[in-house]
Amino acid sequence: MDALKTGNMDISALIKAAQSLGDGALPVDDWHPEYCGEMDMAIRRDGSWWHEGSQITRMPLIKLFSRVLRKDADGFHYLVTPVEKIKIEVECAAFLAIRVDVDGAGENQRLFFTTNFEETVEAGKDNLLTVRTDTVSQEPTPLLAVRGRLQALLTRPVFYELVNHAVERETAAGKQLGVYGGGQFFPLGPAGIHDI
Repeated sequence: MDALKTGNMDISALIKAAQSLGDGALPVDDWHPEYCGEMDMAIRRDGSWWHEGSQITRMPLIKLFSRVLRKDADGFHYLVTPVEKIKIEVECAAFLAIRVDVDGAGENQRLFFTTNFEETVEAGKDNLLTVRTDTVSQEPTPLLAVRGRLQALLTRPVFYELVNHAVERETAAGKQLGVYGGGQFFPLGPAGIHDI
């Protein structure tokens, strides 16, 4: 990724601005910078980051961008600093959940997910686990709220591990398969889908 300019948007300036913010969690949801336009940058469904058609392979750079990433109420993702806001494309989710650790069982069960950026997120009322199911293919898209409106897509092995911890509940819509985590019951798809 040597070409660091996108139109009149200089990605190197964004990198310098992000680096100047230091380490640790950043209050990106509290920043209200001016919108600066779009950048030809995308996070693909497999979690890879791309800029102008080339994959970004430098993990420190990707981690830097992930720290200034935000999803707004309009449904779009932005790289933000206190002084600029740049829209990027996210095909599915900003992060991947690559591991789950299960503590306990039943209604007291706790679920701890590790993202591809080594963040640990516990599923619960503040970090909901949702599963969108394609109406035609019945393919599940399991997502975990990470921070703000940002989500992590559960990798297939992580989702299968969750299914191994699933229980069935009777609901008004029929039998519901799901998992407990942080005092919440999270359906793993529409009622009755596990009987198909």
